[in-house]
Amino acid sequence: MKPLQQSSVLCLCVLFSLIHFSCNDEKQKIVKPVEIEFRKDGELSLFRQDSLLAKFNIEIADDEYERQTGLMYRRQMNDDEAMLFIFPSEDYRSFYMKNTYIALDIIYIDQKGEIVSFQYDAQPFDEKALPSNIPAKYVLEIKAGLAEKYDIQVDDKIVYLETPE
Repeated sequence: MKPLQQSSVLCLCVLFSLIHFSCNDEKQKIVKPVEIEFRKDGELSLFRQDSLLAKFNIEIADDEYERQTGLMYRRQMNDDEAMLFIFPSEDYRSFYMKNTYIALDIIYIDQKGEIVSFQYDAQPFDEKALPSNIPAKYVLEIKAGLAEKYDIQVDDKIVYLETPE
């Protein structure tokens, strides 16, 4: 074999070895998911006439990414925590529970802040559509069972205040 051919063969062997070992390294990496923590963006109160029914610390989802992700991948939520979805306009809404570990009560709210409909006890990982059936601008997600515990009803109102950053 000529010296040029020998060095070419050697280079090819080294290149294939590097590719082989690089590929094997990828298989050994373990990716650990990052736990998503609750982020307090404000406070929300639920009222019936002048009576306070409940108060929640809220995380606000007001852009497309946050509204699409919502509470997905979260493994826990305290009873005093909720997520408030804010949409640009009032329209028919529909949610589902894909990649959601926590059972939820989903509360649909119109642009005046009045509750218009509910989806109670939405089950984790259920991809069935959970529609508002009435146009809504806001959607509030709380732990399943809390709507019943606080006796939250259609026509009750919300008031929320964002916490300054």
